[in-house]
Amino acid sequence: MRDFDHFLAIDWSGAKGEHHKGIALAIAEADGGPPVLVDPGARGWSRTEVMHLLRDDLPANTLVGVDLGISLPFNDCGAFFPGWDRSPTHAKKLWALIDEICADDPHLGAQSFVSHTDAARYFRHGKDAEGAHFHLPDAITKEGRFREAEIAQRRQKCRPVSNFNLVGAAQVGKSSLTGMRMLHQLRGNIPVWPVDPVPEKHSSAARTGGGSMLVEIYTGLAAKEAASLRGGQNTSRTKLLTYGDLNAALEALSSPPVREYGEVDDHSSDALLTAAWMRKAAKEENRWEPRFLTAEIAWTEGWTFGAL
Repeated sequence: MRDFDHFLAIDWSGAKGEHHKGIALAIAEADGGPPVLVDPGARGWSRTEVMHLLRDDLPANTLVGVDLGISLPFNDCGAFFPGWDRSPTHAKKLWALIDEICADDPHLGAQSFVSHTDAARYFRHGKDAEGAHFHLPDAITKEGRFREAEIAQRRQKCRPVSNFNLVGAAQVGKSSLTGMRMLHQLRGNIPVWPVDPVPEKHSSAARTGGGSMLVEIYTGLAAKEAASLRGGQNTSRTKLLTYGDLNAALEALSSPPVREYGEVDDHSSDALLTAAWMRKAAKEENRWEPRFLTAEIAWTEGWTFGAL
């Protein structure tokens, strides 16, 4: 696996509105040092600002991790939306469809897609409001459909939520759909693993973002692995709310500590920890060759970096 010079972790948000406290960016350098937050300004990051950073201001040879699902379940029944004649055949067409239907939604929003007459049938919209196709006909669980990457996460003792679920604090459906709009609009600017091949490394003087690549991350996986490396720690705890706890987790990842004290919001700690985790995990060959990742799954469902 080729090496990268920078590791940028993005804790994403699918919430309504323009600027979001739930979006945090942190970068770790390949040559060492603690991870550092990228200043969002007084109002906080907007999704559009993050997209512009990735398109226009990204350093060469950056591995970008974004905490969202880059696609929807496909492998379980051979379609994203079984029974809908507009169901795309692969991930990039899915991104295009979502962006087309949501063209009038501001701030990379995705409300028009989840309320679309046909698409809405596949999502859970409320505690007692499930679309007719939220479950497969022979489903044995009420949790909805999962991608192969999320099944792999479960084998690693994580608890992912279906990307078709739009309900609850742990839901990732809205953030994933808004993220897919961004991925479509970034096409031609940064490849997305494993949908696209890994780019060759560029010189440090290369054009903006040259040699960079974007991957899906799951910040909970980074936190669980850091806790496991510490030994005897509670690996079910994935939120670090003090700099003391964050620095203990960073130490387990062989990263220098952040020079801050007291409380830290969970979005910032997720981004800081995951940037350091990416720097470590990117060197491990098995992260790039998960055993259940086939060419078809890469093209349709994508994968979560680090899931084995």
